[in-house]
Amino acid sequence: MSAVLSATPPAADLAAVKTRQQAAWSTGNYAVVGTTLQIVGENLCEALDLRSGSRVLDVAAGNGNATLAAARRWCDVTSSDYVASLLESGRARAQAEGHTIQFQEADAENLPFPDASFDVVLSTFGVMFTPNQDKAASELARVCKPGGKIGLANWTPESFIGQLFKTIGKYIPPAPGVKSPALWGTKARLEELFGRTAKEIRTTSREFNFRYRSPAHWIEVFRTYYGPMNKTFGALDAGKQAAFTRDLLTLMERDNRSGDGALVLPSAYLEVVIERK
Repeated sequence: MSAVLSATPPAADLAAVKTRQQAAWSTGNYAVVGTTLQIVGENLCEALDLRSGSRVLDVAAGNGNATLAAARRWCDVTSSDYVASLLESGRARAQAEGHTIQFQEADAENLPFPDASFDVVLSTFGVMFTPNQDKAASELARVCKPGGKIGLANWTPESFIGQLFKTIGKYIPPAPGVKSPALWGTKARLEELFGRTAKEIRTTSREFNFRYRSPAHWIEVFRTYYGPMNKTFGALDAGKQAAFTRDLLTLMERDNRSGDGALVLPSAYLEVVIERK
């Protein structure tokens, strides 16, 4: 998420960006936030029309929302992420529900699986954060069998989270030459990434509602547990932290539809189903 909105570029040191991102996602405890997004994984698995016995790979799986959704549909699931602590959280969730799932530490830009290993490849708000977008998309397509499916959930540029990226970029400039993760939430970028390997790319506009006690509560949770926000606050002095907090509150107040002091904040995302050639 340190790779925020940026257009086209000078050359970027993508390896250095990835190292910083991995450190950010390892900070805090993303599982606290990630668990609230479970419905997105469930909806994506329904959109993919998953069948029992399918070989499924969840890429940049975090603490396993799409992983568990696929396992609940009796698929043969492998859950991968480059943050080991998140895989441990996913493993604990799987054990609590009695699922047998393979967990494997893996970089989305260099997946340790043979070509055409999986019937379905998933990623919910995960692979979109890779610094080398073309390489990551190529890897998703490579490990998906011909005729298989790739399923994605990606925040859009105009969504609350897309605007959050822009707000962070005001305080922590994005790495030069790195494309915005929110581009994965546009049909044009998906066509660039998957047009050569896809038989068909279907997209559906959806919303996820962030539901918290208040806007201040959302900030407290994300500042504490969401690695990139934790890192952003940690990099700012007290004055800039206060300004950043004001900007966040303004952003949330614009679209908060609770009407009662709580937070009910929709954030648009693109649900994507790609049929592999």
